[in-house]
Amino acid sequence: MTGNSTATEATGTEPYTVPLAPGVHAFVQPDGGWCLNNAGFVSDGSQTLLVDTAATERRALLLRDAVLDSGAPLPRTVVNTHHHGDHTYGNCVFTPEATVVGHVACRTETLAAGRQLHALWPEVDFGDIRVTAPTVGYTDRMSCRVGDTEVELIHPGVAHTPGDTIVWLPRERVVFTGDLVFHGGTPFFAMGSLDGSLRALELLRELDARTVVPGHGAVTDPGVYDGIGRYVRYVADLAERSRAAGRTPLEAARSADLGEFAELRESERLVANLHRAYAELDGLPPGAPLDVAAMFGDMTTMNGGVPVSCHV
Repeated sequence: MTGNSTATEATGTEPYTVPLAPGVHAFVQPDGGWCLNNAGFVSDGSQTLLVDTAATERRALLLRDAVLDSGAPLPRTVVNTHHHGDHTYGNCVFTPEATVVGHVACRTETLAAGRQLHALWPEVDFGDIRVTAPTVGYTDRMSCRVGDTEVELIHPGVAHTPGDTIVWLPRERVVFTGDLVFHGGTPFFAMGSLDGSLRALELLRELDARTVVPGHGAVTDPGVYDGIGRYVRYVADLAERSRAAGRTPLEAARSADLGEFAELRESERLVANLHRAYAELDGLPPGAPLDVAAMFGDMTTMNGGVPVSCHV
C-alpha cells in the first residue's frame, strides 16, 4: 500500500480514517507536521484496542467519533507508542474506561514530561487535558488479542525515545510504528538514539509488513524505511565531520547541504538531531536527557527566527 486511496479525506488538517484490514483502521491527521500525529484502532465489533490518541481534547474526541462511526465500541485498551504529548495527551478522553498500556519507560517519561506541549506552545488551546500515563507496562514484548486478531507490542530499544513501542498485527501484516517512521516529514530522534533508530528500522524490516502506519504522514509501505535509514546515516556523518572541525550543532546545520532531504517538512529538526548525534559522540548513553530549550532555540534559528508552530 503506497498511500491513502481508500480514505475519505477531509480538507486542510482535519483527520480521516483509512481501513487497512477487516476491523483495522488508521486515523490520519494531515499534514503530519508538529503535533499532527496518526493513531489507529483494532476491533472485532465487541472490543476495541486503540493505538495512540491525539494532542488536543478536540482531536481526541474526533478520534473517539471515528471509532464509533466505524461501528466499533469504545476502546478497553489504549496502547501508547511513546510518551510525546501528541500521542498521549488524549489518553484522558478514553480513561478510566480504557486501560493505558505502554513500555515501562513510556510511563516514566510521560510522568516526567507532564504538560510538555503546554510548555512548548502555551498559546495553543489543548482543551481539558489531564496527563494520563500507562498503568500497564512491559519491558520487551507483550501480546494481546482483539477477538481473533493477535496484537504484538515490541520494544525496539531506545530509538525515537527511551520507551518506544511497535504495534504489529502479524496476520494482517499491518504495523503501527509510532514516530520511528515519519512519512514526508524529517525524522526526529533528538530524544532517542541514532544507532537505536537504525536498529529499530532493521527490526521493522524483519517483520515484513505489507502496510505501514507511520507516526506522522500518510499510510505507506516498507519502502519508507530506506529513506529514513539514509537520513540517520547522513546526520551521523555530518555530526562526525562537523564536531571534528569544531563546529557547533547549529553551525553544522546552517551550513549543511540537505540534498535529497531538502523536500522533507520540518527541516529545522536537523539541528536537534545533531544535538543527539554530538551527545552520542561525546559518550552519553542513548536517550540521555538533553537541553530541550537549547534544541528548540536552535530550531527557531533554523526556522528563520520563528518558533516552530504546533499545527493543531
